[in-house]
Amino acid sequence: MARGRSAALRATAPEVLLRKATLARTSVARAKYAQRGLLHAGELDDTTRMMLLRQLYLSHMEGRRFAEALEVAGQMIACNVMPDVARQDAARACLGLGNIHEAVQHLRIASRVSPAARRAFHLWTLGTVLYLNGNPEDAVGALERAARWGTTDKPLYLAQALLARRAAGEEVTGLASAREQLEDAPCGQGYGQFVLGELAFAQGDMEAARRYLTAFVRRTTEGRVALEVALALEIQRARHLLRLLRGKARRRAG
Repeated sequence: MARGRSAALRATAPEVLLRKATLARTSVARAKYAQRGLLHAGELDDTTRMMLLRQLYLSHMEGRRFAEALEVAGQMIACNVMPDVARQDAARACLGLGNIHEAVQHLRIASRVSPAARRAFHLWTLGTVLYLNGNPEDAVGALERAARWGTTDKPLYLAQALLARRAAGEEVTGLASAREQLEDAPCGQGYGQFVLGELAFAQGDMEAARRYLTAFVRRTTEGRVALEVALALEIQRARHLLRLLRGKARRRAG
C-alpha cells in the first residue's frame, strides 16, 4: 500500500508533469499537465514554476487565447527566472492582441536583461517588430545592434537592417551581396527564406521572390500552430508581396 502511494506521488510530481506537458501533442493536454503541476500540494521551486507556466502560456498561444497568454506571461515575469524569455513571451502575446507599443516595451526590456548569448535574438525580434509595423527608422538601430552581438545569424540581421534602411527611404546598395551571403549561410533557411524573398523582390527578381516567399508561407502555416502564431506578421507581409507578384504577372501576361 505504501509503495503504491509512493509511486502515485512520483507520477504526479511537478517535474514529471512538466515533462508530460513538454511532450504533449495537443495544447489541451499541455495545459492539463501544466495546471496539475502548478496546483501540486508541495512547494514549487521558482524554476519549475516558471517552466510549468511557460507550458501553460504555450497552450494559450496555440489556442490563440492571447489575453490568457499575456496573463500567464505576467506570472512568468514575476518568477524572475529567465526574465528575458518571459518578456519575449509577453511581447508575443501583446502582438497577438495588436498591442504593438506594449510588445516593443517588453522586447526592449528583454534585450537589456538577457544574457549576452541571447541579446542578438531579442534585438533582432525588436527590429523585425518595428520594421513590420511601419517603423523602419527605429528598426535599423535594433537590427544593426543585433548584428554586432550576433554570430552565425549575422547575415540575416544585416540583410534585414538593409531592408529597413530601404523602407526608411534611404538610398541603399549591397542588396545583391546581402542576398548572396544569406543564401550561403545556414540562417538562410527557415526564417531566412522570408528575408531572401524580400531581398529578391527589392531587386526585381520576381521568380526568386515568389519561390522564397511561397516556401516560407508553406513552412510556417502547415506545421506547428505556435510557429504560425509567432510569425503572423511575417506571414502577412509575405502574402502581401505574393499578391503583388501575382498582379505583376497578370499585367505582363495582359
